[in-house]
Amino acid sequence: MQRHFEEEFNALAQELLKMGGHCERMIQASVKALLERDLSHSAQVLKWEEQVNVLHVQIDEACMHLLALQNPVASDLRAVIAALKINNDLERIGDQACNITQNTIDLLKSPGLRIPEGMARMTELAQSMVRLALDGYVKKDVGLAEHVLALEDQVDALKDQIFNEELADMTRNSIAVPRGLDIILIARNLEKIGDHATNIAEDVIFMVKAKDIRHHLDPSTRA
Repeated sequence: MQRHFEEEFNALAQELLKMGGHCERMIQASVKALLERDLSHSAQVLKWEEQVNVLHVQIDEACMHLLALQNPVASDLRAVIAALKINNDLERIGDQACNITQNTIDLLKSPGLRIPEGMARMTELAQSMVRLALDGYVKKDVGLAEHVLALEDQVDALKDQIFNEELADMTRNSIAVPRGLDIILIARNLEKIGDHATNIAEDVIFMVKAKDIRHHLDPSTRA
């Protein structure tokens, strides 16, 4: 029974990695369309979204199959529950990339478009967080998960930097308001991607250590 569980779980983990790979490429392509002013990248994002949606359903079904037929307990049960939650976070990451794509399509219609310096770095960090979080899940590596948590502050700082820059520009020049709002929304979506990667990292820590670190709550203070 345990051997069958491990075989099915390993197959499930590979599907999660495949889904995560699509999400990483979606993040990169969605912002690349903006940085290179090339909407051909946007079409690829929408193609990958279809694959992510298919995997979302298939992975949910695989998790339910494991729960129903293998009856996992302890760490095995936590691993399957984590897979269900990670699956949902990855699907949402794909949605955020699509949001960025839509904002980019609007932005590229703006004359004299200026891209914030921190946008490319923010994209790299968001991609890295997703990749590290999934590696942490497959390898059951808490260290990788903790590294993701450390990167979250950098993503948040870059989002704040971009927001402040655009707000100042919009205050000086009302014509810049539509463009500034689109850029702020892109930064916000990248921040949300970081949030979802953080959720995955927290699930890894729970899976490995049976410790819930969400909201930084101390278990001893809970009612």
